[in-house]
Amino acid sequence: MNTTASRALTAARPVIAGLTVLNILYGLFIAALLVASVVRPGWPWAVLGFDMELAHPALAVALQWIAVLGLAGAALVHVVLRKLRAIVDTVRDGDPFIAGNARRLTAIAWCVLAGQLLRLAIMLIAAAVSTQAQPVDMGDGFSFTPWLAVLLLFVLAGVFGQGARMRADLEGTV
Repeated sequence: MNTTASRALTAARPVIAGLTVLNILYGLFIAALLVASVVRPGWPWAVLGFDMELAHPALAVALQWIAVLGLAGAALVHVVLRKLRAIVDTVRDGDPFIAGNARRLTAIAWCVLAGQLLRLAIMLIAAAVSTQAQPVDMGDGFSFTPWLAVLLLFVLAGVFGQGARMRADLEGTV
């Protein structure tokens, strides 16, 4: 293994651990906002002097749905980080081409696909409450890159699965 790959592998586990902590904090923050918006309608917008009903009658409910989807996104990211950490551990152990990693990569691919579907749902909700007077910024809109990443992950999972099968066949002949 070259030095750059070795350094990246050494840094991967603490980076994944840090991202896991940040993701958990993100999920807790979104959950707190969601609970607060249900328990005390209009919060925090009323405190800031913003009248949700005046902006759009369905805006408060739309924001609650976006928060629910944000929690689902945090759960997906947690699964991805957990699977990625397990893959990094097998690489560090010198044994990456195992069936378990193929299954992990497949799970990551499904999570990334689900994340993209969540993103589309959020964009649809935002578009539904957008008005000419109060347009909603849709961000960058549609991008092919994440969808290609999903395809790449499924292909990579297949490569790892094939590598694991070839290795098992080779061990069986020795």
